[in-house]
This record gives sequence, structure tokens and C-alpha cells, in this order.
Amino acid sequence: MARLILLGATGSLGRQVLEQALAAGHEVTALVRDPSRLALPRRARTRISVCTGDLSAMTIAEIGALIAGHDALVNCAGHVAQGQGFVNLVDRVLTGAESVRQARPVCWFLAGAALLDLDGSGRRGVELPKVRSTYWPHQANFDRLMRSRVDWRLLCPGPMVDQPALGANRLRVSLDRLPVEVPWFARGLPGPLFLPVFASLIPQMIVPYADAAALMLANLDRGSFMAGRRVGLALPVGMRGRKPLRTPRAVREILSRGKQLA
Repeated sequence: MARLILLGATGSLGRQVLEQALAAGHEVTALVRDPSRLALPRRARTRISVCTGDLSAMTIAEIGALIAGHDALVNCAGHVAQGQGFVNLVDRVLTGAESVRQARPVCWFLAGAALLDLDGSGRRGVELPKVRSTYWPHQANFDRLMRSRVDWRLLCPGPMVDQPALGANRLRVSLDRLPVEVPWFARGLPGPLFLPVFASLIPQMIVPYADAAALMLANLDRGSFMAGRRVGLALPVGMRGRKPLRTPRAVREILSRGKQLA
């Protein structure tokens, strides 16, 4: 079992990571700003340490000291809608991990499907109009990870939903590229024309938080095939997910373009 440090344990994805990690027998340190929001199963309380703090207010030395001694780190803190604040947060966490002198942990970070390569040309969804203006922090965070020597992996799902798990072994998993097939006629289209095609593919990549959490926890080994890679997720072939109306405006606009094409 691993000694795991979890950042953002009270968010939708963080709660799933915490629940599944404890169920699997891992020892977990959870950093939260408000411990009252953390629901802890009675039977697992001996295997969790709760630390109260705000990553944006902690020094790098404090973050590094918190991370030291753990086998793995899962960062669920922050959100792309925070813009530069999200970029700053990821940089602080990564710098803290880099400051650990020995036995740095395996690190999972979170991005989105827009960061994956669309095709063999190497262009990415984040370069498309409408997408770039909201999801540029994912590219900035990826650039920062590429400059780091920690053993990192970057999960890049589509929109996630609070629904029962399908089972991570049923999902389509890709490395660096979209986990869905781009229609042949769209591969050479310029960005503005490719946008509705990209939008039409998004429903295939709407996955449950529970499955995203399970995939990360199943891949905590050092130097695995996911090390230093962007990891895409998609539903089984033929399935399409739905995102509730509270989805951020930028995502709703992109999904709307996909429906028009479909």
C-alpha cells in the first residue's frame, strides 16, 4: 500500500480519490482548507491524517515538508476557470515536490481533453478558437511539467460527472492523443472549421469522477508507461455522456457546437 498525499480532497474528484484510496488500504494525508467539509469513514480514520492549510498561502518550504515522506501525490486542487491562479497553484505544488531531496513521490496532476493532440500533426484542442481563451492554463501547466524532473502524469479527461463508475478497465485510455477517433475528413481542417468536429467528440469523453480516480490510483508505480505522459479517457465505443446544466459557459458553448454538427 502507498503513502498518499491528496490535495483538494473536498472537491468532486478529490472525494472520490480519498474514498477509493482508503478503501484500497492506502495511508492518506489530506490537505484541506476547511476540515468540516471532509467526510471520513469511521473504519478508515486511523489511516488518514488531515492537515489544514491554503496552498496559495503556504511557503514552498512548507509545501515541500508536507509532501516529503509520501510515495505518491494526487493534486485535485484548483480549477482551470481560475486562470493564472490555477497556473500559480500547480507551479507551487510542483516546486514543492521538486524541493524534496530524496524519494520524490509519483505525482498526478489534472488537465483536460483539450490538451491532447488531435491528430498526427501535433496540434491540440487548446489551440482551437473558443477553447484557447478558457483552457490556456492547461497548456501553461503542461509546459511547466515538461521542465520538471519529477515522475509526473497528467490526467486529461473531458468533462467529468458525478455518476456511478463504469469501471476504469472499460474506458478507452490514450497517451498524448485523443482517445477517440477523429473523422478522416476533419483532419486537415483549419481551427475554426475543426471546432464543431472537436465539440462533437466531447460527449464520448464525459466520464465519471469515480473512474478518473480509479485510473490514477491504479497507476502509482514509479516509471510506469504513463510517466511523463498526458493520459486521455473516453467512454466505451458507442457510449456518449451528458453533462448537467451547471457546466461552465465555455463548455456549454463547445458542446452546443457539437450538437449542431451531430
